[in-house]
Amino acid sequence: MRRLLKYSIIAAVALSGCTDDFLTQDVKGTQVLDNYFNNEQECLAQVYGCYQTLAFDDWWQIYNTYILADMCTDDGWMNNTTQGQDGYNDLVLYQGKTTSGTLANFWQYRYKGIHYCNTVLEYVPKVTTVSQEKKNRMIAEAKFLRAYQYFELVKNFGGVPLVISMATPEDAKNIRRASLEETYAQIEQDFLESVEALPLRSETIKNGELGRATKGAAMAMLAKVYLYQEKYTEAEQYLDAVINSGEYALLDDFSKVWNMDYNNSEEGVFEIQTSGDITYNVGERISVVAGSRDDSGWSWGGPSSDLENAYIAEGDDIRLFCTIIKHNATAIPNETQMDKFEYKVKNENGEEEVIKGKYPILPSKHKSGRVNAKLYIPLAKRIEGNYDAPHIALNYRLLRYADVLLMAAEVKNQLGKDGDAQTYLNAVRSRVNLSDVTATGTALRDAIRKERRLELAWEGNRLYDIRRWTDDNGKKMACNLFGPNGSWVIYNTQVSTDEFETTNLIEPQDEGKDFNENRDLLFPIPSAEVVQSNGMLEQNPGY
Repeated sequence: MRRLLKYSIIAAVALSGCTDDFLTQDVKGTQVLDNYFNNEQECLAQVYGCYQTLAFDDWWQIYNTYILADMCTDDGWMNNTTQGQDGYNDLVLYQGKTTSGTLANFWQYRYKGIHYCNTVLEYVPKVTTVSQEKKNRMIAEAKFLRAYQYFELVKNFGGVPLVISMATPEDAKNIRRASLEETYAQIEQDFLESVEALPLRSETIKNGELGRATKGAAMAMLAKVYLYQEKYTEAEQYLDAVINSGEYALLDDFSKVWNMDYNNSEEGVFEIQTSGDITYNVGERISVVAGSRDDSGWSWGGPSSDLENAYIAEGDDIRLFCTIIKHNATAIPNETQMDKFEYKVKNENGEEEVIKGKYPILPSKHKSGRVNAKLYIPLAKRIEGNYDAPHIALNYRLLRYADVLLMAAEVKNQLGKDGDAQTYLNAVRSRVNLSDVTATGTALRDAIRKERRLELAWEGNRLYDIRRWTDDNGKKMACNLFGPNGSWVIYNTQVSTDEFETTNLIEPQDEGKDFNENRDLLFPIPSAEVVQSNGMLEQNPGY
């Protein structure tokens, strides 16, 4: 904790797709805080810095954990089998270790973001040159973003230290770890207070501020917080409010959902804003990290054949095409230049042969021979000479309206309102030409769970869903998927005949067998944080 609270104010560009001012502000250096907050521009600069902390400057601070989380599920593999997998395998293989650099970065940078928000909350209320209305909005944005940061921490680690004011390193030594209930209570409070002062999405569009937090985003996030705690009645209230607001809608074509031409669309409830302006590091590079090694990528995080089979079993060709790219694919979502792809192989006679017009994800380098189509960047959209850099202008979708509808379906089903649940579930299915679900009760519950997997695959939801869902045997779904008798382990070791996964055994086929249900429903708190806390941070059970 000590190193997390020692940061000077840095006001940086965080938003794009809004006004020109957001894209052209210079990054400011260290400031003396008491002399900085003199006017609206300086206050806003710090608020924009809070937005920047959602992802920081590159892939490794935050985005990397999003990929890691999906690797830890039945939706995928580490996938890259040409490099050491030390950055991920401790957690993906459920080895019970506490030294993950990926998690250490995530913890540190989430608390950096919290510190930025606390700076706003400390200084903006004191400013006398800005109207109370504008200050209220800035305060609400900081509370919204702080709540989001803490929600990310509680999902992964359970109760965490609550730093809700400016603190010195010495102060931090005495901050104990809050309970799970205390942490969630603080998150709820921040989201609730932000709802009141944030504008509607339509107002941000009218004022050229699209990308900043909105009332709808706060209500949807709050509903998700309630859902994760099984507070279904509370979640219902805010999900109903978002749906009935008329501010959001599903895009008509699923291929548009992760298309950069549809950043901040009517389906986008909250997104990390990006820009392709190479003057600033405010684009994303996670598309490169997750891309094929045979197409300038690093191939970390590959969809599984088990996920592919789920789409096939449902007859869900549209979302399969838009979620998984498979080796030798002849078409890719939004790609118009398939003719530019080629690679060399040796045929059965040992002669070199050139394969053209097929997308290469060579199985010798990729455990699954698959990559994530949602993060794929078409050739025409890549910045020549700067593709492998944080300059990709694809907003990262943190919360979509489809997720809101599926949360509403889940909540309504839990409250015995199956008619409403079917309506919301079938609205999502209708977009991809799937038939309506007419089941009720537990069968409807299972249909909603399956739909969340198919709709939201590789968007950072699956791990937290399988950790919170209870199956009919009373265990969390993750406990039934993993472990020596887990269905995911049995599928891969006894059932699967996938031509790629079963032949590339550099990444172990029995991944997940060491899952411990008394330990692995949370990640470990990074060991360095425990050591530096002077005994105030207690490690999660089993680690």
